[in-house]
Amino acid sequence: MSTTGIGTFTIRPLDPLKDAELLHSWVTHPKAAYWMMQDAKLQDVEREYMRIAAHEHHHAYIGLHEGRPAFLMEKYDPRYVELTGLYDPEPGDVGMHFLVAPTDRPVHGFTRAVITAVMDELFADPRTRRVVVEPDVGNKAVHALNEAVGFVPVREIDKPEKRALLSFCTRDRFLKRHSLAARGVAV
Repeated sequence: MSTTGIGTFTIRPLDPLKDAELLHSWVTHPKAAYWMMQDAKLQDVEREYMRIAAHEHHHAYIGLHEGRPAFLMEKYDPRYVELTGLYDPEPGDVGMHFLVAPTDRPVHGFTRAVITAVMDELFADPRTRRVVVEPDVGNKAVHALNEAVGFVPVREIDKPEKRALLSFCTRDRFLKRHSLAARGVAV
């Protein structure tokens, strides 16, 4: 659980069948273009999240804001998923994806509160030393958001589906950024 000035966030395991319709509406929305599922059918979403649910090193979660579904979070072990052979993983590395649900009523600071809740969740595991992300190089909005919570870009990498910006955030860097932001210091 993570509480911010915007409210309380909780995270629960995703149920691929029960959550598929909700996820389908999120991942096919124009706002989710970088999720690369724009043309997915409901069955495609079910199949993809059944695959993730069955994977030993990849997990999906629904993030709730004040008890209502608000975002998708994926956590993976980059030694086996997404980044295999693309960088030298270190002990304690955890990969992450997140997607905020589309809304007609955006709340200022909501996406930053979501990524903060995601990072809180990941770093709640004492084995997590560093979070690894690989967003599309063209996704400037998420690069700025990642930087705001402590990610440092390392280099561009070529993945089968995209050119990505490999970035890392250590526990210490996140906690420092999070602490400064909580005190109102611009980061």
